[in-house]
Amino acid sequence: MSDNNYKPATILLVEDDDIDAMGVERAFKKLKIGNPIVRAKDGVIALELLKSGSIDKPYIMLLDLNMPRMGGLELLAELRNDKNLKNSVVFVLTTSKDDEDKLAAYDKNIAGYIVKEKLQHGFDELVKLLDHYWRIVELPDN
Repeated sequence: MSDNNYKPATILLVEDDDIDAMGVERAFKKLKIGNPIVRAKDGVIALELLKSGSIDKPYIMLLDLNMPRMGGLELLAELRNDKNLKNSVVFVLTTSKDDEDKLAAYDKNIAGYIVKEKLQHGFDELVKLLDHYWRIVELPDN
């Protein structure tokens, strides 16, 4: 496979839990994947970063659902109602196995719903998935 047209995606990690955030960052380093990672501790901060243009494009968002101030489902609603952000590629990364949360997230056109507990080998599996995803899938630049 040729990487001539490969453009790395920025990872916007929207996660309030420091341990989980460090786990994701460690997995990127362990697997030697150098994509830039920007962390927001809640939806309010993530939305500010996106609206200000502080996140390089293309980007993929890893979104926790249960956060203070603005949770993940609220952020998804804001994204999908914003003409400049509605095409954001979002993977939910959460502890919630609740069917209502899954349906609500998929109703907002997420790329995938990942339950942290199912990641048996830490976040390595998630990072491998993302690495393959952005190499194969065309991400929006706008």
